[in-house]
Amino acid sequence: MSIQTILVSQPEPESNKNPYTALAEKYKLKIDFRPFIHVEGVDKSEFRSQRVDLQDHTAVILTSKTAVDHYFRIAEECRFEVPTSMKYFCISEAVAYYLQKYVTYRKRKIFHGRQTIVDLIDSIKKHKKEKFLLPCSDILRDSIPNTLDKNEIDYQKVVLYRTVASDLSDLESVSYDVLVFFSPSGIESLLKNFPDFKQNKTLIAAFGPTTAKAIVDNNLRLDIHAPQPQTPSMSMAIEQYIKDQKKK
Repeated sequence: MSIQTILVSQPEPESNKNPYTALAEKYKLKIDFRPFIHVEGVDKSEFRSQRVDLQDHTAVILTSKTAVDHYFRIAEECRFEVPTSMKYFCISEAVAYYLQKYVTYRKRKIFHGRQTIVDLIDSIKKHKKEKFLLPCSDILRDSIPNTLDKNEIDYQKVVLYRTVASDLSDLESVSYDVLVFFSPSGIESLLKNFPDFKQNKTLIAAFGPTTAKAIVDNNLRLDIHAPQPQTPSMSMAIEQYIKDQKKK
């Protein structure tokens, strides 16, 4: 089939200099962006129901910028003044630098990995005497607690935010040739908003193995899958599909 319209289930890139803009210009496509999910913070009463006392912890493991925001949000709501002695262990350098929004970076003890908990675990193990707090969402990759447990880290998990389906009712009468997903939550949102969804000729693209699995598990057809050796990005995978179709 000829692709003319694409809906990407993510926020629109801030800059026009992105792969999707180039793809749209090259093949005269209409590409729209719409987040299918969003994050909502838990309220103070739900936080307290988890029986977590912020002042019991001397270090925080931060796996995303969202985790940073909600840790400091709940601290403020609970009138907990984060001590200057608090140690921060960040999943990546980008998350570590994001802490500048809340603390004086050079005056704090901040450690970071490259991108995964495995990268960060050596730094955490060097501070095993600390009592760690792991702020997270209701959807947490098993690899994070599994790695901490395996290394006998003294930590407590606390859910500070949730990933929820966005209201997509305004899209009910709109159709696209391709729907692009980046997480199982995006698929859940699609089916929650449109329980009678029929794929028919609509192409579904997935980034990552867990997203691809969610598509198949929900009896949908997976048409485009990234990353692959020749197409490491979603935009490259879509372009390759277009090229392949033109050969037919």
